Order: sequence, then C-alpha cells, then structure tokens
Amino acid sequence: MQDIKQYIEQHKQRLLDELFELLRFPSVSADPKYKPDVLKTADYVAKKLSEAGADNVEICQTAGYPIVYGEKIIHPSKPTVLVYGHYDVQPPDPLELWKTPPFEPTIRDGKIYARGACDDKGQFYMHVKAFELMMQNDTLPCNIKFMIEGEEEVGSNNLGIFVKGNKEKLKADVVLISDTSMISMEHPSLETGLRGLSYLEVEVTGPNRDLHSGVYGGAVANPATILAKMIASLHDENNHVAIPGFYDEVIALTDAERKELNAAPYNEEEYKKDLDVTELWGEKGYTTFERTGTRPTLEVNGIWGGYIGEGAKTVLPSKASAKISMRLVPNQGSEKITQLFTDHFLKIAPASVKVKVTPHHGGEPAVTPTDSIAYKAAQLAITESFGKAPIPTRGGGSIPIVSLFEAELGIKTVLMGFGLDSDALHSPNEKYDIFNYYKGIETIPLFHKYFAELSR
Repeated sequence: MQDIKQYIEQHKQRLLDELFELLRFPSVSADPKYKPDVLKTADYVAKKLSEAGADNVEICQTAGYPIVYGEKIIHPSKPTVLVYGHYDVQPPDPLELWKTPPFEPTIRDGKIYARGACDDKGQFYMHVKAFELMMQNDTLPCNIKFMIEGEEEVGSNNLGIFVKGNKEKLKADVVLISDTSMISMEHPSLETGLRGLSYLEVEVTGPNRDLHSGVYGGAVANPATILAKMIASLHDENNHVAIPGFYDEVIALTDAERKELNAAPYNEEEYKKDLDVTELWGEKGYTTFERTGTRPTLEVNGIWGGYIGEGAKTVLPSKASAKISMRLVPNQGSEKITQLFTDHFLKIAPASVKVKVTPHHGGEPAVTPTDSIAYKAAQLAITESFGKAPIPTRGGGSIPIVSLFEAELGIKTVLMGFGLDSDALHSPNEKYDIFNYYKGIETIPLFHKYFAELSR
C-alpha cells in the first residue's frame, strides 16, 4: 500500500492532467456531428494504454465506433481480469445550464466538472493508471485485458457482435467494471446488481399539418393533449406501472433481503435537500433504496410537440412525441417488456390519432454473486483502502453488457465503482471528486493483488 500511495503522490499532477486531456474530447456517440472527436478519443485511449505498458493494443473497427483493446499476459497460468469501460459520453445539452463549458474540465471545491468526468472517462481511466502503476512498480500479479468501447451511451449495439467474434481474445476469469457509484466515501459500497433497460420513442399524429388553434381547436384531437393523457395513464394511483403483464416476472425480495438493503445509511431530508424537492414520489409500499434498485420503473425522458420557441404561437400541433425508458429487474426481459408496452400503448390510443412506437435499445438486468473469489477480492481491496468493509447495494442504472458477458463469455462481473449518485450523470455540471479518482487508482491494484492470491 505504501508503494501505491507513494507512486500516486509522485505523479499526482500528471495523472490529473492526462484525465483532463481525455475529458476535453467531446466524444458524444449519439450525435453524428461529433464523429471525428469520438474517433480521436479512441486514438488517445489506445495511445495511453500503450504508454502504460499494454501489449497488442488495437483499435478494433465495428459497424459503429471502434473498440480499444489491449492486454498484458504475464503468464498463461495466472488468472485474467477483463477490464471494461467506455470512452463515449452523453450529449452535454442543455448547454445553458452548465456553469463552465462541458468539455473544458474545471476544478471547483475539489471536484472535476466536465461531461464524462464520472461516466465513464474518470472511472475507466483509473484502471489505465492503476495498470501503469503496477507495471512501473513491477507488481502486476495477474493477466489483464482492456476493452474500452465507444457506444455504451447509445446501447452498445456493436459490442455483442465483437464479443461473439472474439471469445478467445476476450477469454478471462472475471470482468471488472468501474461505471457505478458508492454510497459515499465515508460509507464505501459494492453494487451487487443492475437493472435492465427498455428504451423507446412514441409519436402521436393527428391532423396532416399544424392548425390554427382558434379555427380548429375543440373540433380536432390535439396530439400533445392525447399524448399527455396516454402517458399519464401509464401509472395508477399508487404509482405502479399500469401495463398489463408488466410485473408478471418480477421476483419480490425476501424480508431478509429488504432488511439488508435498507440497512445502508440514508437521510431522507438530505436526499430531498440535494435535489431541491419537498416530497419524494414513487411506487407505494417501497423505500427509496427499493424503488431505485430493486423495482422496475417507467419514466418519460423527453416530450415535445407544437411551438416551443419564444413568444406565442396559437398552434394545434400535427404531432407530439416522447422518449420513454423502463428500468427492469431480474427475470424481466427487455424484448418482452418492449412488446408489452407497444401493444398497450397502441391499444389505449383513441381513434382520433395515429400512434407509432419505435424501440431504440435495451438490455437485460444482472445480479453479481457475492460469494465469488472476485467479489471477495473487491471487498478486501476496498476494506484495506478505505479502512472499512463495503456495504452491498443494488444499482438503479443499467449496463446491458454485464448480461452479455455472462451469456457469451461465461463469466461474472464485479461492479467496483467510485462515483457518487450526486455526480450529476447525464445532467449539466457532471462532476467527479479528485479524491475519488485517486482513491480508485489506489484501490484497483489491491483488487488484482487479492484476486491473484485467492485464485491460487
């Protein structure tokens, strides 16, 4: 541990400068106008992997954005860790809400503000620098492979094809991912599961053109009004999702599981204060931890239609649209839920409008075993680094490739994230604590150490 701390202290500024350089690339995979920048980011990641000591570094082309691969095989008999991360980021919009430019990293109060600071550039780059540290100190105890992709924020559509076609290249004993959060640095935690995802877009069309609301209002169905009513009907009075069959495969937690989950530190007043809300909302009969980690949800991610510019325009819109995501829990399949939603949404549409549902992407929920060698190695690493054992939690987000790795490579994943739920992921002013960044670089070599020892 002393050697690890000493290396980080000696190279502290450089480690930060390199992360800042990475964060300056606007690698937004969702918007084609950023394509040159996304490709430059892949080049940068490959360069840094090579400089850190990785062999066989490749920029593997796909039908979309490339996957950066690198490895260090110290001996075939040693266990192998496959590190996964992603170098693409969410769009920075709305830009006017950023206090500083999203792709010009800025430090305020010990925190790095930039798009991708936590999700996932800051977190995956910890692994690159931890690998560099182990190579420089000659302490790498196991084989390591890196697979850093550029399409996670748009559904990882080409990753499955790559994994299926490169099973031997990616052969490993465990996948290690830092793309999740801890409760806090005072209460370190390890996520033991992730929700799945069904993401789609709906469009409601009424008249063949926008109409004068004075001339036609009251005589023709307004698509914006109809869409609002349809969306409102998707939850009942107890905030349950009101789609027939939605909960059919959901497995309820046992009393013991609920007790363990809710044992984690939680202050509802601080939670509300952080979000500037006076009351929480959710499925009746469940706690905040249960609602955000173990129960399925349906949320509107965006809604639009008609005139939204400055001033007034009395228009009855021809179309209205929304983007909707559903977070899924174990046993729920994304394809089935997408179909259930589609069938239901079409069924509840009145004859006065036409409705179109377009699926975008999905992913399956995943649960990681807490009795595996890899999970125990993560526990030991965090305990040594933080001075206390991590609390097991369930993550509310989705990393669809976790279930892909298990299905195609036959290996489980350890979710060892160092972000915080308050890091404004996918929002303006995304941040990542400098302390967390260095703490990750400190902890990751300990994971490899314990994983090698426990695998003997």
